[in-house]
Amino acid sequence: MIIGVPKEIKEHEYRIALLPSGAETLVNHGHQIFVQKSAGVGAGLLDEDYTAAGAVLLDTPEEIFAKAAMIMKVKEPQPQEIRLMREGQVMFTYFHFAADRELTLGVRDSGAVAIAYETLVDKRGTLPLLTPMSEIAGRMSIQQGARFLEKPQGGRGILLSGIPGVLPAHVMVLGGGVVGTNAAKIAAGLGAHVIIVDNNIDRLRYLGEVMPPNVVTVYSSRQTILEKLEHVDLVIGAVLRTGGKPPCLIRRDDLKLMHEGGVIVDVAIDQGGCIETSRATTHSKPVYVEEGIIHYCVGNMPGAVPRTATFGLCNATFPWALKLADEGYEKASQNSPEIASGMNMDRGAVVHPAVAETFDLPFDNRYVR
Repeated sequence: MIIGVPKEIKEHEYRIALLPSGAETLVNHGHQIFVQKSAGVGAGLLDEDYTAAGAVLLDTPEEIFAKAAMIMKVKEPQPQEIRLMREGQVMFTYFHFAADRELTLGVRDSGAVAIAYETLVDKRGTLPLLTPMSEIAGRMSIQQGARFLEKPQGGRGILLSGIPGVLPAHVMVLGGGVVGTNAAKIAAGLGAHVIIVDNNIDRLRYLGEVMPPNVVTVYSSRQTILEKLEHVDLVIGAVLRTGGKPPCLIRRDDLKLMHEGGVIVDVAIDQGGCIETSRATTHSKPVYVEEGIIHYCVGNMPGAVPRTATFGLCNATFPWALKLADEGYEKASQNSPEIASGMNMDRGAVVHPAVAETFDLPFDNRYVR
């Protein structure tokens, strides 16, 4: 198979979808690898690393898309990339369709085959290709929240950890999954008082057993969230609905319960966000203020730490990329329920139920197991 790896063009996105070691393995399996020049530089991976692995360098994304049967990317195709996609071309990347109707329709109409990292479910019922980036985003959410609580950044002027004789900040984490767990660990390690809110009692029971004493768990209800908002300084939105838009847990009027200068970091913005007032921001303009509350809603948070993120991502994605290359997507999806779960679009058909439901589109159930 001919596999193409273009340079990411989303703002401040420095990751690359394939390591040189992965390129070498694919070449040893008889595949041909084209990598756009300087695609890995932002992650500290040089062109000569790829040529030494047997990859061929090309100058432009147009050349990459024209030659490749499968494109490996990190972030969702941008409008200028969608125009380069063709019918039957396999796109293996993060899509997060639920956050963007235009993206959804554009990819559908291109006729490409969209296999989404974020919906691939393994035999344990986890999301192995989403997990490493969720770990990074969860940890970064506390770094960014702490930063924007500082007065020069417009925040309340609160040190997350507090000091002896002065209370630490109060942090509420909405969701006890991978993002929420990692956010809670970092916040707790800094000494903050942390509340994890989730509607899975078994998950809350587990977190209650493994978290330190300054973390408490609370079953999710609207009343509970409203009660806690009066006291929290930092809210982390960590709600996930696989392939679909997460529920809205905090409404605009609810923000009036928080102290002015409080901070919301909505990690769920990739899928549309779990706060009514959330809208996507960028690393260059990461925040805005609504109802006196600072909102941080950067959709590609791990892109800020591309070295760590690239290695973490490729460690998880490469075995599946190799399977797709060796077998082709049709055979691989028949043989592997995991790859079937990652199928979102197939030559103009919407084949993931959550994507179809989000935009009220016709659903093709050919990959339902």
